[in-house]
Amino acid sequence: MAAPVRIVIAPDSYKECASAVVVAQAIAEGWRRAAPEAELKLIPMADGGEGTVETLVAATSGNTVSVTVTGPLGSPVEAVYGVLGDGKTAIIEMASASGLALVPPAKRDPCITTTFGTGELMRHALTHGVQRIIIGLGGSATNDGGAGMAQALGYSLRDAAGVELPWGGAALERLAAIDSGQADPRLKACDVLIACDVSNPLCGESGASQIYGPQKGATPDSVEQLDSALRHFGNIVERELGAPILTLAGGGAAGGLGAGLAAFAHGVLKPGVDIVADACGLDDAVRGAQLVITGEGRLDHQSAHGKTPVGVARIAKRYGIPVIAIAGSLGEGCAGLRDLGIDAAFSICPSPMTLTDAMARAPELIADLAESIARVWRASVEHPV
Repeated sequence: MAAPVRIVIAPDSYKECASAVVVAQAIAEGWRRAAPEAELKLIPMADGGEGTVETLVAATSGNTVSVTVTGPLGSPVEAVYGVLGDGKTAIIEMASASGLALVPPAKRDPCITTTFGTGELMRHALTHGVQRIIIGLGGSATNDGGAGMAQALGYSLRDAAGVELPWGGAALERLAAIDSGQADPRLKACDVLIACDVSNPLCGESGASQIYGPQKGATPDSVEQLDSALRHFGNIVERELGAPILTLAGGGAAGGLGAGLAAFAHGVLKPGVDIVADACGLDDAVRGAQLVITGEGRLDHQSAHGKTPVGVARIAKRYGIPVIAIAGSLGEGCAGLRDLGIDAAFSICPSPMTLTDAMARAPELIADLAESIARVWRASVEHPV
């Protein structure tokens, strides 16, 4: 008897609709309707943004930890981070403590928002003995270069009068000295991986302030102020710590938190999907499979830039395995993803419907599409042309 077909199901979440775990389960449910004998390996994925903690905790049988920390405006917020199944790795989404969703639209101002709470999450994880911290940078409300995070970890950032800087990106223009004497010594024994899927530098036309500042509430004038402050900050950091963050690709991610983590926590920037794939053992799972199914809420030209489906396809193509993507919708540039390893892509919408309806029915629609794909796949195997 022939061995059952082995399929790896490794989708991202459908944002604001279905988690990666739910999407993977729906694909599996649909496939089993048509081919119950198939060997299915579910590996829910993420790219470092929303859902990364949930995905990695579920994939490794880990647990979550809830902590009250300082929110982006200085008020207490309840944040969550994950500890993976190995008990030695923490996974943090900076948005949980310092995210834009925590700030009402009328109060958004990156001149004053802080990453202090993200540093508090890191400190809490260190207290629990982790040896590695993975930090996802998506969804920030901040533009402080990670200064608040550094202060939470014991660094002192002082102005020319020796006074500690207040929180926020605007204050960085007054930075004169950095004292690392009280920095948390446990950082030296902890590997910090920064899940970063952009290459924006800290400053300039494509830097943190110019590109991302406006969506966080920055006015044209404050964009210029913040950019100048970050440039000054970068020069002082290089002088005091020897970290050349002004030229660091990805340093501008999350309002410069990418640069701050590299300078103050010796973090290493890597594509988020690669970090998650390594933690989930995707490479080992894919090896020997006959098919890989991936997907995300919308598949388009942006998917080529560090998104989960293309990252999964890149790993599958190491072993010559075909890849099918199941998406909520297909947008402009989707066809070009074939050159990046996605052999075929399908939308879950079988007929015209509103976005609200599609989102409400997503698991059902995903399962139905997966069943149809499975029937075609089975027919092609049983009755080859």
